[in-house]
Amino acid sequence: MTTLSERISQSAFDGSRLRVVLLLDLYDGAQKQFLQVYENLREQVSSVPGHISDELCQSIENPSQWLITSEWESAPPFLAWLGSEEHLRSVEPLHGCVRDTRSLRFSVLQESGKTVPDLPLPVKGRLQGAPRRGDGVVRHALTFTVKPGSEDVVAKLMAGYASPQARVDESTWLRRTSLFMHGNRIVRAIEVEGDLLAALRHVARQPEVRALEEALNPYLEQSRDLDDPASARVFFTRAALPAVHHVSAGGDEGADVRRHALFYRAKPGYGMALARLVAGQDEAAVDDLTNPVEGSTVFQRDDLVVRLLDLRGPLDARPALALGVEGERKAAVLGRLLDEGDGYGTTGAEEGLLATDRGLARFLARSTMRPITDRRTSVEV
Repeated sequence: MTTLSERISQSAFDGSRLRVVLLLDLYDGAQKQFLQVYENLREQVSSVPGHISDELCQSIENPSQWLITSEWESAPPFLAWLGSEEHLRSVEPLHGCVRDTRSLRFSVLQESGKTVPDLPLPVKGRLQGAPRRGDGVVRHALTFTVKPGSEDVVAKLMAGYASPQARVDESTWLRRTSLFMHGNRIVRAIEVEGDLLAALRHVARQPEVRALEEALNPYLEQSRDLDDPASARVFFTRAALPAVHHVSAGGDEGADVRRHALFYRAKPGYGMALARLVAGQDEAAVDDLTNPVEGSTVFQRDDLVVRLLDLRGPLDARPALALGVEGERKAAVLGRLLDEGDGYGTTGAEEGLLATDRGLARFLARSTMRPITDRRTSVEV
């Protein structure tokens, strides 16, 4: 039986300061160009809400290796910047002088140092309250749209492809891939043990995956050329759907636990608030051994929110729970955050359709994503 000591919780919503580390390997002779690009990028980032500071460092052992660190008041403003078209345009010049990059994000748990009179006042943002317990798994998702009318063909293609080799290297392997569709939108969620970037590169090189991606090309709303590194980079950057919250009871999932996906579209500018709302319920749910929620992962980018829910029993048994809004007035708050164009968003004091059990059940049916495939993998030791 699951015990509370096994509980897993990873979240961008704890309010702690964020340290972002970007490792770069420059092309030979590209230092001057890189420094010019960095200066322009630094000026742009300094005006982004939530940004505190950044540093540029060069390796004392290998001059082609550089390090950029930046500090943010918390994770949400950084993630909002990361997912913006402005960010995509800002970093584009880097690709001409950088051979390889690796990005790492850390919340600040402790800090120490002497007080210097000439230094500025303490920065905004608090320290992480306590170490979090993880499970060694990195969660990420990609989302993109296909041409209306092609959904069934695309679903058949994505359900029928051969799974890539699970092992990436001695320390990295693919654990699970879950594919869902909502209308003409595809969401592909992956779970990786080890290095996410290494896993993504490994998957992209597999013949089975290359063949699938080529077969999908004619049906995509946003065209791409996977043989052109710049085109592929832009497509997959825009498709990235970061995980902003994960919680699970930490025990072994039984045969009665099924994975579902819920799709929400927030009003412009309210995506992070909606993600925070639906994540909050599940934090308490996994601590209750009588609750059917085994775990959930919330992905968010701009006004799109996707929530993977691992649940025991029928999804529609408790619609408010399935939607992440079980509790006093949470459904009303969800209504105020939803895009009004879907017919469920509310304005002002209007309660909207989510005020009734029937309305919640109807919205759950509309929000439930169509499962395409859910594949687990194992690696022999």
